[in-house]
Amino acid sequence: MAEDGDGTRPARGVLRRLVGIAWEHRRDCLGLLGLQFLLTGLTVAILALTGAGIDLVRRAAQADAPVPANLGWLPAGSAVSMCAWLAAVILGLAAVRAALSYAYGVASVRFLHGRVVVGMRARVYAKLQQLSFRFFDANASGSIINRVTADAHSVRLFIEGVVLQVAIIALTLGVCAAYMLATDWRLTLACLAFLPLQVAFAIRFSRRVRPAYEENRERMDRLVLAFSETTQGIQTVKGLAAEARARAAFGARNEEVRAQKQKVIGEVATFWPVIDGLNHLSLAVLLGYGGWRVVQGDLALGSGLVAFAALLQQFAGQVATVATVVDNAQVAVTGARRIFEVMDTEPGVASRPGAASPGRFLGRVAFENVRFEYRERDTVLRDLSFVAEPGQRIAIAGATGSGKSALLSLIPRFYDPSSGRVTLDGIDLRDLPLPELRRQVGVVFQDNFLFSNTIAANIAFGHPEASRERIERAARVAQADGFIRELPEGYDTLLGESGVNLSGGQRQRLAIARALLLEPTVLLLDDPTSAIDAETEREILEAMESAMRGRTTFIVAHRLATLRRADRILVLDRGRLAQSGTHEELMAEDGPYRRAIRVQTEGGAP
Repeated sequence: MAEDGDGTRPARGVLRRLVGIAWEHRRDCLGLLGLQFLLTGLTVAILALTGAGIDLVRRAAQADAPVPANLGWLPAGSAVSMCAWLAAVILGLAAVRAALSYAYGVASVRFLHGRVVVGMRARVYAKLQQLSFRFFDANASGSIINRVTADAHSVRLFIEGVVLQVAIIALTLGVCAAYMLATDWRLTLACLAFLPLQVAFAIRFSRRVRPAYEENRERMDRLVLAFSETTQGIQTVKGLAAEARARAAFGARNEEVRAQKQKVIGEVATFWPVIDGLNHLSLAVLLGYGGWRVVQGDLALGSGLVAFAALLQQFAGQVATVATVVDNAQVAVTGARRIFEVMDTEPGVASRPGAASPGRFLGRVAFENVRFEYRERDTVLRDLSFVAEPGQRIAIAGATGSGKSALLSLIPRFYDPSSGRVTLDGIDLRDLPLPELRRQVGVVFQDNFLFSNTIAANIAFGHPEASRERIERAARVAQADGFIRELPEGYDTLLGESGVNLSGGQRQRLAIARALLLEPTVLLLDDPTSAIDAETEREILEAMESAMRGRTTFIVAHRLATLRRADRILVLDRGRLAQSGTHEELMAEDGPYRRAIRVQTEGGAP
């Protein structure tokens, strides 16, 4: 979308979408506005009756004047009895208003927080689950967290603090203005003469603070990122005695947010005195012009001047609220724009229309002239072609950065190739339903994440309906059953964040069990023994012999013990397939594989 110099076009687009979301909840909004209309009507009625009561007392004190015409509905009697009746009516109306105010508060909380915020969080989170790894590569975790938490409130703020508030302002001003005009139109116009100046100043304020709010949200992202990184890397921070540097870095980010927010506060601080000054000018006009007319006998003191003063304060309060509405609009638009950026992001990786599952796969994986890059002009894999037959064990070797993990990531379609294609049983992966594909491809990452849940729940994360018997069988195959049963609660032991209360080898074995529980046709192991000692590696590899049988298995490996077990080894060099063959065949060639193995063995590695 083209953008004006002040960025108004994108803001208008965001506003239109926010209005559209508000329209989706129009029944709830109209219900709240109906309650607000009643509250406003009761407020004006109480003020009108109070003013009329003042007129009643004044006339009774001056002479045997007739009862004011607008109180003809009161029972006949003395001024005292009539005032008592009037007070009772006002108290009754106040009680009804209090009950309606309570109902409004409860209904607004249930609607805005219970439905709008929760619903928006769910929509953003669901969208994030559809996005490819490229989105997460390009966006910091702190920014993503902010969008699901803080930014989700932007929609609630817009509905509550802009849509409903504007409607409430309009209702209040309309009811107050109607009463004032009906009472005395000349005095009303005189008191509202400064309204155009207030509106113009509010518009100016809106344009000045919009960029500041956007910048503030970006700085908040950087603050959250700094906090998130130091929290997740607390071992590194403490291990390097870098607490002081971490505090200084966080303090600098925090100060950036404070300093920038101060600019916004300065604009708001300027706005309020100007609006308040204009309101007092209106009050001065009322007292000067209205007071003169009361003295002249042209205007009633209670139902005229006093009621006018109270209603004018109501009027002024709502006009002053325009500052809050403008403030809310800026915050809402800034946050909502970031939400809509997520909602508008193309998934990147998705099933093609008409994708159908062929049932259980055999496991023949083929790469056909595959080229891939994480970022434009940063090629990771180049013209890669090979075939893995069903049941084969394919080891992938190569130096750091040669494209080993990238190769694995294309099989479950974490990414799609830039050109060429990857097939499973002769079918292009893009023609297969994505959930079905990933259910039949088990993955064990190099750095596996465990959830703050029980060990059993972590193993069954991809198959939550699995029986305890299947969970335990998968753990036995992964050589995890032994240490699990030694824990106080066994399979019901709760893990700390990221499995912090387990060793690296234990976490890796749980991840292997989690992958095996799916009984996948294709098994991907991204250097699964990197955090395991040689003895544990031998136990795991032996235990997995039966698990890998009949499955096409890809193993990113460096250790000789793992490489020797492969039916075929693919050696990558800068994204190209440099060598292919068994361990014995590759050792017979003078190539990068033999050189790497010699360095490993001469260095004393197993």
